[in-house]
Amino acid sequence: MSSPPSPAPLRLARRLLLTLLLVSLIPALLLGWSRVRYEQNSRTVAIVMDYAALVSQARGLGRDSGELLAEYRALGVNGVALMEETVQTRIARGEIIARTGAELYADFPGKGFDPSWTYLRSVQPGAAEAIRERYVYRTRNVELEGKQWIGWPVDITGLAAGPNIRLIDSLKAGGFQVVYRPYDSTAARDVASDWPDVPFIAFNGLKVVGADSPERLKLVDERLGARVPAIIEMNPQKGMAALIENRPAIRMFSIRPEWQELLRPDELASKFVLAARERSHRLLFVRPFQTVDDTRDFLTRVKGGLDRADISIGAPAVADYSPNGTLRVLSLFGPLIALALLALSYPLTRLGMLIALGTVALVVVVNLKSPLGAGALLAAVVFPALGFVMRRHRPTDWLIATGFSLMGVAFVAALGADRLSMLGLDPFRGVSLTLIMPLGLFALSLLPRQDIRKTLSDLYHYPLRLGDVAIIVVALAAIALMVLRRGNTPAVGVSDAETRVRALLQDNLIRPRFKEIVGHPLAILGLSGRLPPYFTSLLLMGGVVAQASVLNTFAHFHTPLLISLQRVVNGVAIGGLIGFVLLPLLAWGIKVMRGGPKSADTLRPPTRSQAVKGTD
Repeated sequence: MSSPPSPAPLRLARRLLLTLLLVSLIPALLLGWSRVRYEQNSRTVAIVMDYAALVSQARGLGRDSGELLAEYRALGVNGVALMEETVQTRIARGEIIARTGAELYADFPGKGFDPSWTYLRSVQPGAAEAIRERYVYRTRNVELEGKQWIGWPVDITGLAAGPNIRLIDSLKAGGFQVVYRPYDSTAARDVASDWPDVPFIAFNGLKVVGADSPERLKLVDERLGARVPAIIEMNPQKGMAALIENRPAIRMFSIRPEWQELLRPDELASKFVLAARERSHRLLFVRPFQTVDDTRDFLTRVKGGLDRADISIGAPAVADYSPNGTLRVLSLFGPLIALALLALSYPLTRLGMLIALGTVALVVVVNLKSPLGAGALLAAVVFPALGFVMRRHRPTDWLIATGFSLMGVAFVAALGADRLSMLGLDPFRGVSLTLIMPLGLFALSLLPRQDIRKTLSDLYHYPLRLGDVAIIVVALAAIALMVLRRGNTPAVGVSDAETRVRALLQDNLIRPRFKEIVGHPLAILGLSGRLPPYFTSLLLMGGVVAQASVLNTFAHFHTPLLISLQRVVNGVAIGGLIGFVLLPLLAWGIKVMRGGPKSADTLRPPTRSQAVKGTD
């Protein structure tokens, strides 16, 4: 599929650009190496158990919670997560007595009790008074039989009462990593003043404490000290970005209780191992199952999976990733050079220049506030198409296209990965474009070197047979399926059978992506030169989707770089093996269908002009 030879100046310009592209790869590779070293030093996780759920399980089984925790500790649990206590917790522990105003009014009429209020009385000296000091509510004291009742105009029992310092100190002395989970209340007189000295803070709900008030958030920031905030995946919290602007953070993975109830221990364990191995989670927030046996099974599988992934259990190392700014700026030249190389590789050079300008404008609009992000997006849309635009003569040219994609990977990682993106707080902008634009850039390279009006006329008068239409429709549907199946909630779902296959692969290796396993063989078959030109172009479009998937894989910056590389290598190996195994089968099938071997002319790769005109 080649055009007539390009003029000598264009060939010289392309060689020069290719040389510059290789040189511009150096700063990107240096950044990649520094990121790998950073990630290799962050391979320790803490398995943190929800203490309230542990206590609930122990009570339901008639067991001591400390003994049960010790049993789970032997299976890998080395941390606990404690919610801030509420007034109700103190009541249940017998430190405070609470009664409604209606009850006290009925029992002691005329003693000054308001039926609409709530009243607290200390059993442990000062317990109820401490709650009064925490909040701005106007309270009222009522003395009854020598006892002081504190009246509240609201139901106070559900409000926060502070940490259980004695329990926290006991767990810390036992060597557990403690995660404290405070509540927020706009009625609190002070904020974050009594937080315990623990390594990690995980906020509740959709907001960090103080998020609704700049003054309170600033106070929280000051009082947070050396405590490290936990970022909970799939649960963005208002105020988190501001809170961690000048301090490190850690990623925490958890499963909602109602979802956990639907999963078997092995299914749940697989998700936690995957989170630690492939999504850089360093706190694994676990809850016990209803039975101890299921919990043991779950924890044993998690520990085994972490061992196989060479991830240790202990105190997670927390440090910020700080890429070299100069190297990142230098890496910007790579995508720009690749775009120029792409433009000069089109049969219609002027059209190529217009395409290049339009591509730059689009990626800049998508990343207006981030020039480096625009550079990462530019690399992600240009490199998947570049190899097939420059060269598509024989099946081995698929390796060249893959090589260009791997070059693009270095630029995407260098330009897009920074502290916030690796924490999952600043996701890659333009993910959809990374799968759609390469198809358009490749398709435009199919235009022959002639007047566009003549090309449009040729296409309009092209005689289509019903079989051709059917093949085109099926091929385009397959390409659409590959594009739509992206993200955690794809537009086209996954079958139960494929889910089981995915789980099997996921537990035993870094699972390659569906697009690559399918798309790489399509490209190899498309480069065989044995198929009709229009069908060849369709197969190559499937190959472009696979190359786009390679770049898209590295746009998930919270995934360790080596994990993404293994995923791509697995996809290339499996897809390439399938493709080259299918080549002789394709030749045999064509021979059988046509009743004999074809002439050398028929087997010769069609020209780029033929790919549009459909001539043999």
